Amino acid sequence: MVTVSLCMIVKNEEDVLARCLESAADLVDEIIIVDTGSTDRTREIAKNFTDRIYHFDWIDDFAAARNYAFSLAEKDYCMWLDADDVILEADRAAFQELKKALDPAVHVVMAKYNTGFDENGNVTFSYFRERLIKNHTDMRWAGAVHEAIAPSGPVIYGGFAVTHRKTRPSDPERNLRIYEKQLERGETLDPRQQFYYGRELYYHQRYEEAVQVLERFLDEGRGWVENNIDACCHCAYCYERMGQPEWALGPLLRSFAYDRPRAEICCELGRWFFQRENMSLAAYWYSLALTCTRDDSRGGFVSPDCYGYLPCIQLCVCYSRLGDLRRAERMNELAASFKPDAAPVLHNRAFFQSLAVGR
Repeated sequence: MVTVSLCMIVKNEEDVLARCLESAADLVDEIIIVDTGSTDRTREIAKNFTDRIYHFDWIDDFAAARNYAFSLAEKDYCMWLDADDVILEADRAAFQELKKALDPAVHVVMAKYNTGFDENGNVTFSYFRERLIKNHTDMRWAGAVHEAIAPSGPVIYGGFAVTHRKTRPSDPERNLRIYEKQLERGETLDPRQQFYYGRELYYHQRYEEAVQVLERFLDEGRGWVENNIDACCHCAYCYERMGQPEWALGPLLRSFAYDRPRAEICCELGRWFFQRENMSLAAYWYSLALTCTRDDSRGGFVSPDCYGYLPCIQLCVCYSRLGDLRRAERMNELAASFKPDAAPVLHNRAFFQSLAVGR
């Protein structure tokens, strides 16, 4: 059985660190904690789980800190977690099975990262990340922000997930501040960093700048296909926020130049036509969303609702407004197969039942 080093970088995580380590400590063979300047009880809490606690001077570079943590690892594989991550019970069992069966020739194990949830705890947003990396290879973290490792060698997709459970907001200015310091120093952002810089500008409501950065990223043609598709979506969001919704259609359609339609894009197109009261075209795009095959292994951001519940519930509304109530009711029941207790489903069901009583 292979051995695993859990390598973490932390700062002021006293509220979540114990929760994280309790979920992972018995799954790994050593724990390495790299502290970047905590002023709370983080180091004290870490001592309950490991004596391998180190300091790293923070230099506004997440990749540098993670590479330092990985350099201290002594086991077969390095695994990373953020302090507000947890491994849930079902995923702990899957992790143990993977660890027992893992072929040592594998260089990277990709695992699902669940980061968005609805009010019932159901996953609404997820994507695959490189989670276990073979030690003593030349793979290194890159990127001061949104750091990543470019996998090389044999890669497999593990059957376990890591769940991101925030208890408080992080510094909302940090990422943008790091990017803008890089640009002030005359540094050139690589395609991945350019993409995320554009997203940070969007989050900060600097929509015109975001569009310029993201469209330049697309025009240069060096981006990963999944980032290209997401950039198209965010360009559309920017145009809507800028009061130019008619311009949003172009970027959404541009996404089809990079790969076959994603359900997320089809739902955005459905929404675009729905907002313009064009129910026939809205229904077309929502119906197309239902034909899209979900493939999380592509590595892009996935909104599970777009592959079932969302287009169904929207089709219910579209068909109702088009006067096809029987079809609308069928779509509501199909939506219920995904989320039986969703408020819109229950509301629509009551509406259709009232019509049946009146007939």
